[in-house]
Amino acid sequence: MRRLFLIVVYGILLAGCMVGPDYSRPGIPTPDTYRYEGKEAAETVDTAWWKQFGDPTLDSLITEALTANKDVKIAAAHVEQAAGLLIQTRAPLFPQLDYSGSGTRERSSEQNGSAIWSYIDNPRNTYSVFAGASWEIDLWGRVRRASEAARANLLATEEARRGTVLSLVSLVATNYLQLCGLDEQLAIARKNLKSYGDSVHLFELQFQYGQVSQMTVEQARTRYETAAATIPQLENQIASTENALSILLGRNPGPIPRGRLLSELTLPSVPAGLPSQLLERRPDIRQAEQNLIAANAQIGAARALYFPTLSLTGGYGHESSELSDLFKGPNRTWSYGGSISGPIFTAGAIYGQVKQAEAAQEAALLSYQSSIQSAFSDVENALVARTKIAEQLQAQKRLVDAAREYTRLAQLQYDGGYVPYSTVLQAQEQLFPAELNYAQYRASLLTSLVNIYKAMGGGWVTLADEMSAARK
Repeated sequence: MRRLFLIVVYGILLAGCMVGPDYSRPGIPTPDTYRYEGKEAAETVDTAWWKQFGDPTLDSLITEALTANKDVKIAAAHVEQAAGLLIQTRAPLFPQLDYSGSGTRERSSEQNGSAIWSYIDNPRNTYSVFAGASWEIDLWGRVRRASEAARANLLATEEARRGTVLSLVSLVATNYLQLCGLDEQLAIARKNLKSYGDSVHLFELQFQYGQVSQMTVEQARTRYETAAATIPQLENQIASTENALSILLGRNPGPIPRGRLLSELTLPSVPAGLPSQLLERRPDIRQAEQNLIAANAQIGAARALYFPTLSLTGGYGHESSELSDLFKGPNRTWSYGGSISGPIFTAGAIYGQVKQAEAAQEAALLSYQSSIQSAFSDVENALVARTKIAEQLQAQKRLVDAAREYTRLAQLQYDGGYVPYSTVLQAQEQLFPAELNYAQYRASLLTSLVNIYKAMGGGWVTLADEMSAARK
């Protein structure tokens, strides 16, 4: 027993040795600032930014999505699955205990007529109970490296879940803003349809009394039908957006409640941040790094297969032919021992596993670097889009004002008999699409802020995550 104790102690002392490389975060060059970050940027990446729109309906929809969305629940189940795998992987670090019991009755053939059967019961009973223990001493860190990889996979799965939360909030906000923009375009189309309808009715009456030609009537009818054709198209887009938003909310497809009009929504501030902060803010980057950590640990787990495995086993129990005598002293049985095993020739099997692990680590490193570069690109694209869409919106506003004034003046000149109706028609042809585009640009500007917050990540993801966890 003293020797066995020394072996165990010596094995535990050696257990601090782990083969394979330890993880060190690779150096990633990052720009000092973003090219298009505005001077008005504010520290809002850690706030519930969607509340800046000032629409309680949007707030309630996001809350509902966080509690009912199926993708979030699936992602949470994957986290639980990864946690179970970590527990399973770590289990060999600790002694394994087991038990067994059996009871049998058997009769052997006495055909050979041997005299031994006069001394042995036939048939006979056998009863036994045993408790056993086994422990693989993790001398070279194979189990610990595998556990390190499993833990990193768990964290990567958790970051994937957080990424799902990030995408969900962004998608709900984007679809809702697009819905508000489509509502405004539909209102513009219906207003113009009524105006054009009144013109058609007026010209039809004038045509009956010979005041205008049939050409004038048909010109007015052309504008009316153009607006009429636009309305079903917008209604189709609205229904499709409502259905997409319903799925995000965990509902069956159906109507979506509205809050404030698009023109009443408040434009959120641009969030501030440094490019280097993306490494900690973005769930997809954190997920990629955890995948790299897991791949790095798998190299050690593979290399440990080259080294011998030391296992300790022990057992204690009782065995008897009579159930009443099973636990009496003479029926006691026990054993303990150790074993060591290791590879001599594997025809490259272990070498192949090591090469696979090293290649997987290289791929994970490149994926990590690529995810960082993609994140920088996402932020830059979102910032420049916001800047340029704001400029487009201003230009479009000036265009709408000019088109409205042009239409008003053309109508006055037509009423005075100075120009034909085609001049009014030409003005209306410019005003109607200009108003539609202006509503679309306003929705795009609001959506561009959503894309910035999505690209930058930040503490708001944690806030949203807490909202989902609090209502499970």
